[in-house]
Amino acid sequence: MRQTFKAARQIIAEIVGEDTLPVVDFLKDKKNISEFKIAEKIKLEVNTIRNILYRLHTHHFVTYHRKKDKIKGWYISYWTLNPKVASHNYEKMQRERIERLKERLQKEEENKNSFFLCSNVCVRLDIEQATELEFKCPECGHLLNQQDNSKTIDNLRKQIEALEGAA
Repeated sequence: MRQTFKAARQIIAEIVGEDTLPVVDFLKDKKNISEFKIAEKIKLEVNTIRNILYRLHTHHFVTYHRKKDKIKGWYISYWTLNPKVASHNYEKMQRERIERLKERLQKEEENKNSFFLCSNVCVRLDIEQATELEFKCPECGHLLNQQDNSKTIDNLRKQIEALEGAA
């Protein structure tokens, strides 16, 4: 599947954050750009740029190599954008979301009507936690009420269905 740069930008923004987009835009179609040059062109501090680049690197959206500056003796990193990784990371993230939702759905179904909610909506506890606290909210001291979690179960099913339909 051929992916556009616009789609890759959206995926990167969702996974790593909107604040990375100026760096992503600057690195588009460039190779081995110094972090100092990126900071200069984007007008941000080098430490801020490094933070953004390391976050992008964590998800493999950028690659880098380091060279030692012969005059100053410092190591300088040179960065290249890898937008093709975006769709793979997005699919992986979607699978992980679906898995987490399925685990939560299973817990909700296995413990149907075994959850307790504070009348001030401070906390939601399972039967064991509520019993330990003598059915009193640890935040405000009000009594905990048994919660009908059928709406939560329906909502989780809809979320899973929507994510699986989008995949």
